[in-house]
Formats: sequence, structure tokens, C-alpha cells
Amino acid sequence: MPAEGAKPKVSVIVPTYNERENLEELFRRVSEALSGAGYGFEIIVVDDDSPDRTWEYAMELGKEYPVKVIRRRNEKGLSSAVIRGFNEASGEVLVVMDADLQHPPEKIPELVEAIEKGADVAIASRYVPGGEVKNWYWYRKLISKGAIMLGRLALPKIRNVKDPMSGFFALRREVVEGVELNPIGFKILMEILVKGRYKKVVEVPFTFGLRRAGESKLGGKTMVAYLKHVYRLMHWSGELDRLIKFSIVGTSGVFVNEGFLWLFVSWLGMSKYIANIPATELAILNNFTWNDLWTFRDLRTAPLWRRLLTFHIAALMGVVVQWLVYAPLVYLGMNYLLANLFGIGASFTVRFMFNRNVTWG
Repeated sequence: MPAEGAKPKVSVIVPTYNERENLEELFRRVSEALSGAGYGFEIIVVDDDSPDRTWEYAMELGKEYPVKVIRRRNEKGLSSAVIRGFNEASGEVLVVMDADLQHPPEKIPELVEAIEKGADVAIASRYVPGGEVKNWYWYRKLISKGAIMLGRLALPKIRNVKDPMSGFFALRREVVEGVELNPIGFKILMEILVKGRYKKVVEVPFTFGLRRAGESKLGGKTMVAYLKHVYRLMHWSGELDRLIKFSIVGTSGVFVNEGFLWLFVSWLGMSKYIANIPATELAILNNFTWNDLWTFRDLRTAPLWRRLLTFHIAALMGVVVQWLVYAPLVYLGMNYLLANLFGIGASFTVRFMFNRNVTWG
């Protein structure tokens, strides 16, 4: 960052593909917003050799605005374009935004001001108070919220960020310097939040507007790419290994649960409904012991009594789910052991997420 009192230079990175119709308005509004706020700036357009020759028009507009154009002929993809922009930028603050005018340039000074006030990353967020999305169909809102929830649950480092999938954000250059970012990642902000070097994240509300031109990128391939990206980040951060360990421990608990359930019903003559309760408690104690010693060994910061208590709370939540599946299936005539397996499977996700984020969070 520059000396105290001096405003930082801002590099606005804009990945493009067939965005020619939006460029003139985009550049004008970016220039008015940043010049009006007293910031020196540059606009870096990283174009994937657009058929509409976006790159060519950006170069023409560069006679009027401080624009640097990078035309990529042998490489494509949003994340790799942003990474290339980071490498070419000269500013102390890096801003990433789309060219389709759904990201209002007038919001850039507010993001940069948040960085000046101490934030390492400032996110233009749709999902904090004051933020909104205009004219989305209900199913698109559902997909967006569901994807964010999945990411926050699978990647604890971003669990406090309301909009980790935003494509409009600012950050200090130091956040990504020396960080190996995945160029085929689906959402570059999520990648940065998992891998970057930062302490403070601030979310600034904004209204996600309508496209002026071009086509939306949402589709089946996009959703599959997102799931792959979450998987890769889980692997990189060690969360995938933790999930596998939790599954192994859970499998041992299945044998404990099933074995004692069979023993209590077949040998001791207990009711199939009542016998499930002590069998489940023994499985809980088995699972806590192994998870505490193995799965979450590096996260044991809370006292043992608290870990055990919250593990039981997670288990109780899982038991409720398990029982709601187990009892109706037994009532409908399914073998009680098989019904119990279905119940265990239904409660797995609830227990893992609670334990990762609360018991050993």
C-alpha cells in the first residue's frame, strides 16, 4: 500500500468474451467512478479471442481510457483470465469485475475504501443486508443459494462469508502474491478465500443487475464445474481427507451400532424400537473417541468435556434424523437392520457438518 494519506493505484481486471457492446459504457463508468474519487487506475481487459473482436474495440477505446488489452488465443477460462490480469496489474489494489454491467462500476470506490480502512478482501455481496438480485427466476436463486451453502459447509474457511461466489471484489495485491491459484477453478474468489493470505474480509452490499448484452453463463456444465471445484478445494485444504476419515470412523460406528442392536433384540429380547437407543449411544462413544484421536486431532482447542458435549448434540441431531427414517421403514415392514442402515446414512451429512464447524470448529 502507498504511504499514509496517499491513495492506492487501482487495477480493474475485466475478463471478457463477446462483450464488445458493453465496453464503452463500462470504461466510461469505471473512469468516472475512480477519477471522481481521486484514484489513479488502469483497466486490464483479458479477452479470450472473442469472435466479436472485443479485444480490438478495447484497444480503440484505449486511446481515451487507461486500458491494457491482453488477447489470449490459446487459453480460455474466467479464472485463468483473472490470474493473468493479476500478473499484469501494476496497482496496489486489484479489483475483479465482469464486463456485462451486472456489476455497477460506481461500487468500486466503496470496495477500495474498505481495503484502505484495513480489509484485505472486500466483496461486493448480494446476500448481506442491503444487497439484492434483480429479476432472477426462483430456481436460479435456489441454485445460487444452494451452491453457496454447499461451499460454506464443505470449506470451513469461507463459512462466515455470505457471498463467496461473487465475481465482483477487491483485494490487496499481497493476498495473492506467491499463491498458486488453480486456473481451471470455477469461481476465482472462492479459490482466493481458501488459498489466499489474508486476515480480514469485508462484504459491501450491492444490487446484482440485469445484463445489457451477451448471454448468461449459467448451465449444466457450469454447475458440474462448480462441484468439481469444491472437490478440488476440499482436497487442497485437507477437508476431503478429513471427510474420508470421518467416514471410516462412521463405518466402525455402524458395526458397533448394528452389532449391539442385533444383540439387544435377538439375545436380550428388547423391543426393536427401544433397542436402537443404547446401540446408538455406544456407537456415539466409539465415534467420538476415534474422531477426537484421529479425524480432528489437529483441531482440538476446546476442552474435552465441551467436545464430548457438542459431539453428543451433533449425534442427537443425527439420531433424530436417523429415527425419523428408521421408525417409519420398520413400521412399513422393512427389516430393522436394513432400516437402521438407511437411517445412519441420512444422518451422516448433518453430523459431519456440525462436528467440523462446531465441535472441532
